[in-house]
Amino acid sequence: MDMQKPAKRRKLTDKNVPNAILQSPEFSVDSQMYQDLLNMEKKLDWTMTRKRVEVQDTLGRPMSTTRTLRIFLSHTVSGQPWQQGDALPPDGTVNVETGEGIPAFQFKVEGRLLEIPNQRAKDRVPPRKFSTLVKQLTVELDRDPVQYPDSNTVEWIRSSQNYAPLDGFSVKRRGDSLTRVRVIIHLEQHPEHFKVHPELGNILGIKEDTRTGIIQAVWNYIKLQDLQDKVDRRTIRPDVALRNIFGSEPFPFRLIPERVNRFLMRADPIVLHYTLDPSQPPPDKPAAYDVEIRVEDTSLKSRMSHVVMNMAPESAKELTKLDDEISLHVQSLQNSHLKRTFLQSFASNPRDFIQTWLESQSRDLETSLGSGPSEGATLRQDDLRRSEFFRLPWVEEAVAIQEGMRLAAKAGLVQQ
Repeated sequence: MDMQKPAKRRKLTDKNVPNAILQSPEFSVDSQMYQDLLNMEKKLDWTMTRKRVEVQDTLGRPMSTTRTLRIFLSHTVSGQPWQQGDALPPDGTVNVETGEGIPAFQFKVEGRLLEIPNQRAKDRVPPRKFSTLVKQLTVELDRDPVQYPDSNTVEWIRSSQNYAPLDGFSVKRRGDSLTRVRVIIHLEQHPEHFKVHPELGNILGIKEDTRTGIIQAVWNYIKLQDLQDKVDRRTIRPDVALRNIFGSEPFPFRLIPERVNRFLMRADPIVLHYTLDPSQPPPDKPAAYDVEIRVEDTSLKSRMSHVVMNMAPESAKELTKLDDEISLHVQSLQNSHLKRTFLQSFASNPRDFIQTWLESQSRDLETSLGSGPSEGATLRQDDLRRSEFFRLPWVEEAVAIQEGMRLAAKAGLVQQ
């Protein structure tokens, strides 16, 4: 014998107070307060949805911030004459293969991003390695290539292949003479920065910017000088200044990026100078240089990502529970109001109320059972026996409609 499954309980979702209660003077104050709360909730939901969409759109764009990159230059020495007492082997010989006992020095280039002041602990991210902030680094040693045949120029270029990020770079060479070092660093800007050719830069008044910023500057210049065609606004007519670089012929708006790209060059590198004197002990502290760099704002991106993430299961469950409780209370309020109205009507005029209620119940019963003089019609036999029934306001209209239908049917038969 199959067990009948219990009926699934219908979930109440209506949180609106019935109109009868809203329009009642007795509950006008409380009803208005509740309606204000509902309206505020709707506005809050709409605002949150709009902000979430805006954040999603923002996350799709490059998000960058200006940080300070501190670069350290330092060196160490070994096997120098002033170190002979400690560096020479016991027998006083020099090992050419290992370099033991040979004067040498090691030049170091290191760097790190300075921490953001007053940053919350939960917003901090692991510090980036120095090599991830550099696209290319070149170290040039100013010394005689005949006396020092080792390469005096060392270059590091970041490749697309996987590599272990580094905190810094070091160059080790043999020698004991004073050496001037020149360090050339091409930084990894986010988004990438370009140097503007002087011909275009003098017109726009900028020397270096992002590709988007330079194109925007050109467009602002076009609007400021009113260089759009009067009929076809998509056509640009160069003025005297732009004719020297873009040509004299009008060109469509969509070709602006292509024209601008011809005047973009690689951004100028950071050039640092350092003097290395092996005959003297190295400085106790390295030389430090602060450089501004545009990097991806991972902290802001992380905070904004939390906004578009789905609500925590615990919070969603709690909100659903509260909504169910509100709907249940609203349903209970509606039932209580019906009971109150029922009892108030009975208390004001018991006789008429009972009569009206019995008539209503009798009509409902006849309608449900399909019984009575008209087999389920809404008219009761007792009503048909009373002459007052036929003097009601609607009777005259019903007779006119019925008579009109009869005459129309009769006219149709005559035409046939």
